[in-house]
Amino acid sequence: MYVSLSTSAGRPGRSNEDFVGAVPGAVVLLDGAGIPGAESLCSHGVVWYTRRLGAALLAHLSYDDGRDLAAALASAIDETAAEHCDTCDIADPRSPQATVAMVRAARGSLDYLLLADCFLVLDAADGSPQVITDEREGLARRECSVPLDGLAPGNPEYDRVRDSCAEALRARRNQVGGYWIAKDDPRAAQEAVTGSASLADLNGFALLSNGASRIVSPYAVTDWPGVLELLAAEGPTGVIRRVRQTEARSGGPDVRMQDDDATVAHCTRLSR
Repeated sequence: MYVSLSTSAGRPGRSNEDFVGAVPGAVVLLDGAGIPGAESLCSHGVVWYTRRLGAALLAHLSYDDGRDLAAALASAIDETAAEHCDTCDIADPRSPQATVAMVRAARGSLDYLLLADCFLVLDAADGSPQVITDEREGLARRECSVPLDGLAPGNPEYDRVRDSCAEALRARRNQVGGYWIAKDDPRAAQEAVTGSASLADLNGFALLSNGASRIVSPYAVTDWPGVLELLAAEGPTGVIRRVRQTEARSGGPDVRMQDDDATVAHCTRLSR
């Protein structure tokens, strides 16, 4: 399996809270979530969390112990939590957390796991790409944001309602009926979206963080087949470059999203 990786911080001078890495036969991509004002809860921060969790996942995937991906993620969450539970308030909803996308190719199959809003794009050998994501965070965000409808940004009432919506969303995190994300509770791993595909049916696949997936929505630069074509022509850096170019030209409501990190992993030449 040939793996090409690229990642970009949302803006110059700011740490990249994404993580991407690979070991033979497996790839991991994390999108760290930074909550403003959380420094008093965790002195380590989101970058530390995503790198520790990502490294733990790669360590588990580097050898075949017969466990499924959810079990590997549960162990990695538990191990990372143990590293700072004595010094940080890791149970607080605002403490560091991350979305997770991980794949493992073995014994003729590609196993995958997604937790929260990363994307897996399967490049099918005989058809349109299959796009897989965990839609629950986006659904919860839309439902919690309903009170903002009709309110114009830039005034105290909007800010008050926005803060209330953010609090409502946090209350749904890692809760039944809400959405799940890697944080301090290893039980979240069992709630992930999982599945497998035959390697014989695939030309390759790609993993994208939420910041990179904006090339399709909301920016509408291309569609998912177009993403695969762009990856084949220019690699992951080409996808991220188009995202940044679109953001630089934007003068509308998407300005608020310009500081998101963007990460892509593209995998081809799959061993069957």
